[in-house]
Amino acid sequence: MRALTVTPGQGGSLAVTEVPDPQPGAGELLVEGLALGVCGTDKEIARGDYGWVPPGRDRLVLGHESLSRVVSAPEGSDFAPGDLVAGVVRRPDPVPCGACGHGEFDMCRNGRYTERGIKELDGYGSELWTVETAYSLRLDQRLRRVGMLLEPTTVVAKAWEQIQRVGERAWFEPRRVLVTGAGPIGLLAALLGVQRDLDVHVLDQVAGGPKPRLVRELGATYHHEDIGAVTKHLEPDVVVEATGAGNLVFDAMAGTAAFGIVCLTGVSPAGRTISVDAGSINRELVLENDAVLGSVNANLRHYRSAAEALARADTGWLDSLITRRVPLERATDAFTPTEDDVKVVITLSNAQE
Repeated sequence: MRALTVTPGQGGSLAVTEVPDPQPGAGELLVEGLALGVCGTDKEIARGDYGWVPPGRDRLVLGHESLSRVVSAPEGSDFAPGDLVAGVVRRPDPVPCGACGHGEFDMCRNGRYTERGIKELDGYGSELWTVETAYSLRLDQRLRRVGMLLEPTTVVAKAWEQIQRVGERAWFEPRRVLVTGAGPIGLLAALLGVQRDLDVHVLDQVAGGPKPRLVRELGATYHHEDIGAVTKHLEPDVVVEATGAGNLVFDAMAGTAAFGIVCLTGVSPAGRTISVDAGSINRELVLENDAVLGSVNANLRHYRSAAEALARADTGWLDSLITRRVPLERATDAFTPTEDDVKVVITLSNAQE
């Protein structure tokens, strides 16, 4: 079968190659890959900046934003042929640490976790793959064109859960949220904010293209001016930062209402230096009881929450997030950005259409 593979640490190694057909083990589904989302982590691995091969191998099957259809399922499982499913990315470490031992493997303490398509486990970028039933999520059939959005939605489902938990250290009744960045993570964070009946605002640097329209169609407000002006006007109770841009991170921290919460979901590039007034930041955080937290990855609880959120969403709006669909034979094209890209998807099977 065909698969999208890469040699981690070696830039320019991304290619569609032939690999052996998978054989399901006990407790595993055999599925037909339908589509694969492409994200920044995939691009980092393709550039040779990140990633680990499975033990004894020299290439990794890429991809962690999955969508598939069940071909065969273990007898007595809750799955059946034809079910639409997505696979969980992370697996707990084998020790396990305390967090992994309690099912919170997104918070692994010792770094010995593994991840499909990223760290020591083949990913979901192939025409067929297998996955344990315990790490599979059945999706509503209405999501047959957009179910690969589940994994990025888990990231923001966890972020909102963490925001809620931090807020509930005291009375917590947020009204206004600012999302910085109108990429897939930012737009999905805005979706979940709208589903929470919040007044949602999205800030991005572009004034044209599909992003302003996507925000308006969601029922949120789009901004493209300076973040300082936006936060001064809005005084958001919550900021979800989805760009990783260092200056935005600190401006967001300085711009919330009192008892504000900033959740960082974007990863900043290393090596860039900016000057900040650490004393002022410390003073504001302490005197206003503000909180700043980082959030990444997800556990099974977040996958279930994300699946429910997507099932409630307008599938037409979700479909419009996907601005390019690239067939597997031209998968490498998905890693070259175009001007109006929001979300790029690799089609693994004609059945996905």
